[in-house]
Amino acid sequence: MTPLTVVAGQAVSLPEADVDTDIIYPARFLLITEKKGLGAYAFADRRADPSFPIGTDNDRPILIAGPNFGCGSSREQAPWAIGDLGIRVIVAESFGEIFYGNCFRNGMLPIRLDATDVAMLRGIAEAGGTISVDLEARTVTAGDVAIPFAIAEDRREALLKGWNDTLRILALHGDDISRFEAAQQRATPWLWTART
Repeated sequence: MTPLTVVAGQAVSLPEADVDTDIIYPARFLLITEKKGLGAYAFADRRADPSFPIGTDNDRPILIAGPNFGCGSSREQAPWAIGDLGIRVIVAESFGEIFYGNCFRNGMLPIRLDATDVAMLRGIAEAGGTISVDLEARTVTAGDVAIPFAIAEDRREALLKGWNDTLRILALHGDDISRFEAAQQRATPWLWTART
């Protein structure tokens, strides 16, 4: 994954509440399992409306979403598709819990803020202003206003270093794994026979 430190630019506003994973990535596309190119299917049923703010040519890296964003089924294609659109940060009052976790696993930062802060950021997004998210400082900045946000330290570290779950385990416990494998290979060599 690409490390995430600072994401800045114009944001896109999607104020609707309860945008579920079927809206984000319709079920009829679930047989497509390749991550690359899934942005073409993101919000497929909503994009027919010319007023829908997100297109496949999205060049805005921050999404200001409505409450309970990403609720519904656990399809991981939803964050894959959003990420393929170039969105790295999603700000909302609340998220579907599974979607929230899947964002971190796929290199995106979901940020929970209170309704007042989300409304202020939405106004800036809709006016075409820029927003900056600094993961190291844990702040969302718009103009002269810096809004702090909370994030679990293990998730913050993984995003800063570009680790998925496997890379995190290897980085933190690689030496232990190597020692275990060496000891196991000595004790039970038949488990380590060469495959042909």
